[in-house]
Amino acid sequence: MDMTFQFSWEAAFASLPYLIKGIPWTLLISFGGLAIGFAIGIAFGLLSISRTWLLRWPARVYIEIFRGTPVLVQVLFIFYGLPQILGGPINAIVAGIAAIALNSGAYISEIVRGAVVSIDRGQREAGLSLGLSRRQTFWSVTWPQALRRMIPPLGNQAIVSIKDTSLFSVIGVGELVRQGQVYIATTFNALEVYLMVALLYLAITLSLSLLLRWFERSGVVGQ
Repeated sequence: MDMTFQFSWEAAFASLPYLIKGIPWTLLISFGGLAIGFAIGIAFGLLSISRTWLLRWPARVYIEIFRGTPVLVQVLFIFYGLPQILGGPINAIVAGIAAIALNSGAYISEIVRGAVVSIDRGQREAGLSLGLSRRQTFWSVTWPQALRRMIPPLGNQAIVSIKDTSLFSVIGVGELVRQGQVYIATTFNALEVYLMVALLYLAITLSLSLLLRWFERSGVVGQ
């Protein structure tokens, strides 16, 4: 049996103009979802450390459900399941953004919770001793320090969410993987195309990693 194969860099680079069309959708879904997920994460992260169990337990339920189930199942439920409840179709882009928002929101909730509780109790006591209210102490003393500690794990979550968008080709979102699949269907250059898809994802995630490292070193947050 002949197991040889030929790799063509010409075919690989020829796919780039088509694959690049999927990058805006990848970025829109990932960063749109992450922006909403960050807001969700702050809200549920703070609720999860509330002294009131009526606030704390619903937050814990949300966090455990979305951390304990695959994002692929979540987007399939949103895209195919929710329309049966709502009585109308859901746009694939909207479903992708919602899935990233809800999934990343659960992980960001834990990041927020961990960062806030990691701040030394003495910091809060110092703020209160200066005459600040509990609310003022939290937002002026505890939160800026916690936010700085969140940057590395938030960066990791952003990278994970960007890669998660590759799963949304199953609902027809025209992101990188979907563009690659359509191109392969006409050229049959699977090896070359998927290599370029991987390199494009790598370029995006490496750029984000470098940006976050610069942002962390700059000390803008938490000063």
